[in-house]
Amino acid sequence: MGDKPTIAISHLGCEKNRIDTEHMLGLLVEAGYGVDTNEELADYVIVNTCSFIEAAREESVRTLVELAEANKKIVITGCMAQHFQSQLLEELPEAVAVVGTGDYHKIVNVIERVEQGERVKLVSAEPTYIADENTPRYRTTTEGVAYLRVAEGCDYRCAFCIIPHLRGNQRSRTIESIVAEAKQLASQGVKEIILISQITTNYGLDIYGKPKLAELLRALGEVDVPWIRMHYAYPTGLTPEVMAAIQETPNFLPYLDLPLQHSHPEILRAMNRPWQGRVNDGIIDRIKSALPSAVLRTTFIVGFPGETQEHFEHLLEFIQRHEFDHVGVFTFSPEEGTPAFNLPNQLPQEVMAERHHRVMELQQPISQKQNQREVGKIVDVLIEQENPESGELIGRSGRFSPEVDGQVYVKGVGAASHREAKLGTIVPVAIQSADAYDLYGQVVNSH
Repeated sequence: MGDKPTIAISHLGCEKNRIDTEHMLGLLVEAGYGVDTNEELADYVIVNTCSFIEAAREESVRTLVELAEANKKIVITGCMAQHFQSQLLEELPEAVAVVGTGDYHKIVNVIERVEQGERVKLVSAEPTYIADENTPRYRTTTEGVAYLRVAEGCDYRCAFCIIPHLRGNQRSRTIESIVAEAKQLASQGVKEIILISQITTNYGLDIYGKPKLAELLRALGEVDVPWIRMHYAYPTGLTPEVMAAIQETPNFLPYLDLPLQHSHPEILRAMNRPWQGRVNDGIIDRIKSALPSAVLRTTFIVGFPGETQEHFEHLLEFIQRHEFDHVGVFTFSPEEGTPAFNLPNQLPQEVMAERHHRVMELQQPISQKQNQREVGKIVDVLIEQENPESGELIGRSGRFSPEVDGQVYVKGVGAASHREAKLGTIVPVAIQSADAYDLYGQVVNSH
């Protein structure tokens, strides 16, 4: 190893951030740096921060302050670095570098400069970088799963969202590049590839002149990996071609994450959502009839400025009617630098909290009912954790995406099943019971 410093990375935020973390790790390892998971032993700690909403920023700040108090040399990367560059350097003397979202691939150079005694600020005003299949990468997910970024940045300008400001406009990778990386991941034994970008249904628009998601899915159908899942599909981008590609590509899970954010046309207009009120024109029903086996996940924001009781009742009725499998709810968080920050009629925190509670309360029995339908079926489960004491295994079926949805708790049946049900493998499980979040079952012996 010689005299190179050791480096730990503290990862905060979403899976898009996670991929940046994995590339930084890959580049550092390739350059001969020791990478340590233990922050106490490392010479430097890279904190890959999130700046999406207030709560995420608070977590980032807490992490930074704790490391500063432990006298760590901190390199701040990610969305918060992009967002508050000068401020961070001013307020945290322990920060030796601030690196923006479009510059993380220069991390080795940053560490070299810091080692020379320089305090580095490397933040491109307009991020344009996107890694490809040749960028070194060190995966941090469980062995069976990998995220695959198909595009970075976003061309939409939703009133509440700071992301385009932090990550730049959409830039897609070519189909060839994505397929090449998918093949690399498959050869490493990955069983589930999750496609991510800010808006996956707009994939390819910038480089091909029109969205090419259907073509991408069909090309990925040729890759030898059992499960491919997609995050962040805008309903209007789920064209008949895309739906047909999902249906006809056997390894593509019919799992759709639709970030709807609201149902009322007036609120959607205030949010500057690209298709405004069209979520009410039967689009969800069309998706369900085109893909009867589809698992639908969505997220909503309650308490957007100007949301009246009537707007909120509209949302409740919408949730009740469509019976989504999974619903995530956020309370509105005013982000400086976004149009919604200065909107009149901001709602009091207790009203937002009450609305959040009501949505969760409404959704629970719906999620329970949807999970209940799995009871009695034999489903494929990707095993991700095992308890050596009890022999209990924990994994996910195609219904559940990592970290945001539920899990499947699996009882083994003696040593024979355990030989087959190893971490990172997909095994058949007979589902015996369900609650609002999780499923419970037993490995089906193939003997």
